[in-house]
Amino acid sequence: MGKVKIFDENHEKDLEKAINDFLEDFDGKIIDIKYQVSISIFSEEQLYCFSALIYYED
Repeated sequence: MGKVKIFDENHEKDLEKAINDFLEDFDGKIIDIKYQVSISIFSEEQLYCFSALIYYED
């Protein structure tokens, strides 16, 4: 049975680090990775959300 791990960060480099940290000790099988970027505007500020979902088996 598969499992999922979800990552959500404000900066793409933080997402990259979080995923790499997870994979460093990972000893399973990656089935799929979904990546998404969303942008919103609050007042005059742009807000970014970088997220990924890793579907895996351990």
